[in-house]
Amino acid sequence: MDPYTIAVPDSVLADLHARLEAARLPDAVLDAGWEYGSSLDYMRELVAYWKGAYDWRARERYLNSFPHELATIDGYDIHFVHARGKGPSPLPLIMTHGWPSSFTEMLAIIPLLTDPASAGGDPRDAFDVIVPSVPGYGFSSRPTARGFVPAHTLWAKLMTEHLGYTRFVAEGGDIGAGITTRIARLHPDVVHGICLLAVTDPYLGPGSAPLTSAERAYQDGVAEWDRTEGGYQLEQATKPQTLAYGLNDSPVGLAAWIVEKFRSWSDCGGDVERRFTRDELLDNVMIYWTTQTIASSVRYYYEGARHAPPMREGERVEKPTAALLFPADLVSPPPREWIERSYNLQQYTLMPKGGHFAAHEEPALLAEAIRGFCRRFRS
Repeated sequence: MDPYTIAVPDSVLADLHARLEAARLPDAVLDAGWEYGSSLDYMRELVAYWKGAYDWRARERYLNSFPHELATIDGYDIHFVHARGKGPSPLPLIMTHGWPSSFTEMLAIIPLLTDPASAGGDPRDAFDVIVPSVPGYGFSSRPTARGFVPAHTLWAKLMTEHLGYTRFVAEGGDIGAGITTRIARLHPDVVHGICLLAVTDPYLGPGSAPLTSAERAYQDGVAEWDRTEGGYQLEQATKPQTLAYGLNDSPVGLAAWIVEKFRSWSDCGGDVERRFTRDELLDNVMIYWTTQTIASSVRYYYEGARHAPPMREGERVEKPTAALLFPADLVSPPPREWIERSYNLQQYTLMPKGGHFAAHEEPALLAEAIRGFCRRFRS
């Protein structure tokens, strides 16, 4: 393992500025707002800010204020933030982002978890927080071989073989929830338990219990979301390479593709800047742009659809599980019985507010829920 410093070459920033200056924006239906996709008026404002006021070097210094490291595991370079806890015996916690997020989603919650006493909490609740970039995202390797990258195994080796932890807690949402689930199911000896913001669908084949009315209503909600919001997922799971040409070549196209999701999936009431500053939105977009990882990140959907097996009959996560569910996530939270089909559910928490990017949107709420669940693992 080696310390890592984010240092984007000047040539990359010069190229970006030239592309922003030459950007050719599309027309739009008058008064369409966000109904047809990313608002033209908003994108004009964001691009103007990106060109004129956004200071990557200042944001780079902020990102580098966190302790970054790089480890090579099974041929993959894995970038991660490793923030040590300030307490008598910090509990190791690995937190995994999803798409179209990055490690930047976790930055607001890190100090709340590493140093609870700074906010009047109990220092015995401190964590060592590890936030890796999923392979294909950010400053980790960009896999180009066919097949599903076993991030769950890479995370288990990172935590035990490279960082020296005997056991740890894992947390994740979106794609990160799938990785976290597989850690608990396939590497149960190295985890105390897991915290999930989303859950893997259970086995529903022959021999499974009939669905309850709440489970059927949840399935209907998922189907409706797929119909109205799931087009991106179908494209990324079927023709990711076609999509990648435009997004890798146009910073405005990339920002439009990503920022629209931050608006639609957060608890922002239609105003994305209620939850994210322009700097924070652009920080995340810049991670994808400067590393050219939009292609590898959307390929994750293609490989996952073909090589990540769903729960089979008899498969179950037996490690203690907390479901921490936020009301403005992609769909309404699944009922308790849906989760209990696949997980040893020991905590089911319906949060009062927050959306898909919970660690950023509601860091205090999420940190308190994680602390409460994890007290059972402390000696």
